[in-house]
Amino acid sequence: MTAHDTTAERVIADALVHALARRHEVLDAVVASEDYDAAIEAIADLLDTSVAAAEAVLRLSFDRLTKVSRRRIAAELENLTSQELSFTSAAPDRPARRMMLRPFAADSDRDIFAARTDDMRSAGDGTAAPAGDLSDEIRDAVARVAAEEAAWLVAEVGSTKVGMVFGELCDGEVEVRIWIHPHHRKQGYGTAALRTSRSEMAAYFPAVPLVVRTPAAGI
Repeated sequence: MTAHDTTAERVIADALVHALARRHEVLDAVVASEDYDAAIEAIADLLDTSVAAAEAVLRLSFDRLTKVSRRRIAAELENLTSQELSFTSAAPDRPARRMMLRPFAADSDRDIFAARTDDMRSAGDGTAAPAGDLSDEIRDAVARVAAEEAAWLVAEVGSTKVGMVFGELCDGEVEVRIWIHPHHRKQGYGTAALRTSRSEMAAYFPAVPLVVRTPAAGI
């Protein structure tokens, strides 16, 4: 098992321990949630943990609430903590925590779109055409958003911009593309952005089918 694997398991075990200690709050969060995905987001926010750990909490069966099971989970966390400390390599980045999507702002978010363009080398409209002038692309995107033909969103974790989500209306469908900054990949942000984007795009384009054309791009 690698240091990264051990850390991931430790995060889940840690979330389970905290969830059991705060089981009444967790249950309230689940009951107040609209659906499965919303419950995961609520738990991740409540426990300040990763999406994967929040889903593990949601899948807990009632038998794990017994005193014996709680002690076993606590012992597992202690064991994983010991294993993690035994690795001499640098600790991996912290796993994904709750992600928020907000509308792209032409001026203040030029930096994240520029990073995306440098990475992908293609236009932001999803046509796979070569990247054009940054200002022209942003201006055209703002016009498409105003015409309700597109939705550009910035993915943030706290105050950090970790990527972008693009939705482009084409032939009666919304083509959804996810891009995560290279510095923030392989931390669960791509999956979190994809999950969160479904409700966001549904709000921008009611009753329009969503199609993820490149689900793995930038994740």
